[in-house]
Amino acid sequence: MLRKLILIIVFLSPLFSFSQDSKAPNIIMMIGDGMGLSQISSGMYSNNNYTSLERSQHVGLIKTHSFDNLVTDSAASGTAMSSGVKTYNRVVGMDENFIPVKSILEISRDKGYMTAIIATSTIVHATPASYYSKVKSRYDYNEIASQLSKSNINFFVGGGEKYFNDRRDKRNLMNEMDDYSFANSLENFIEINSNKIGFLTNYDDPIGKHEGRKPSLEDMVQATIKKLTSFNKPFFLLVEGSQIDWGGHDNDSEHVISEMLEFDRTVGKVFNFAEKDKNTTVVITADHETGGLSIVDGNLEDSKVIIKYVSEDHTATMVPIFSLGPYSSLFNGIYDNTEIFDKLEAIIIK
Repeated sequence: MLRKLILIIVFLSPLFSFSQDSKAPNIIMMIGDGMGLSQISSGMYSNNNYTSLERSQHVGLIKTHSFDNLVTDSAASGTAMSSGVKTYNRVVGMDENFIPVKSILEISRDKGYMTAIIATSTIVHATPASYYSKVKSRYDYNEIASQLSKSNINFFVGGGEKYFNDRRDKRNLMNEMDDYSFANSLENFIEINSNKIGFLTNYDDPIGKHEGRKPSLEDMVQATIKKLTSFNKPFFLLVEGSQIDWGGHDNDSEHVISEMLEFDRTVGKVFNFAEKDKNTTVVITADHETGGLSIVDGNLEDSKVIIKYVSEDHTATMVPIFSLGPYSSLFNGIYDNTEIFDKLEAIIIK
């Protein structure tokens, strides 16, 4: 019933200052892993009291609990957002009965969209995996990589090369993926002329931004959008700022803020594209908050914040959701994270 109602709203809704092209709208989904309101505020106050999220047209709040736990993990929340079902913590791409469910990326792909995933973690981590994989354990990285190799995603960028070519089963997935070209640098990624490219940025986990991680998220996103648009088809792009969460787990404020600043710069680049394109829906949210982060002091003039944490794990607090572009008003309000899938599906199948 909910999906039917959302679909009716999509058909009848005005276009909210964005003209509707005859072509289906592009979708850019951005997830700041572990990014609660205090993480956003910390990045904002550390950036001369400004965040690119201020350019959003609509803002809401998301409930994040998993099927059986008030405090979700990234696997369950990623599955809820990508596929519209609640599931257990650690489960990827399956419902509470362990039945595989189709993700919004897979639905988009099957409708002729170009598809891409970019993450600052390994590409087989729980959140990106929830858009293409079906496993009972998020830690079954070798199986997740194997499923990625068969997913037909056009472009994927992230760490974790070892899960493709240094595996326990001795398979070399990169050799098996003969319809893909593999890049070894951002420059090489840009140069390759192919509709299927993998760019495995690190052998294992990428380092943090505060440790000098390159290439930047904003550069990877801009290069990928340029490739996606060159095919003159609608596209679905997932962008994850993965390590906001890692800094929260470590209660490392330098890590959190540096990741937030990079994610925010990327939001700005994405908004620039969407405002010029006028047929791209951008949705930005988090899978959960990490660390129970609070800003307890600071100085606006010096763009400094002093942070305290109440946890080294996730919390159950609601997280914000921001949107811009055609049908972005659908994302107003307070609702469950499963409804993100419903709203995106309604836009795609309208």
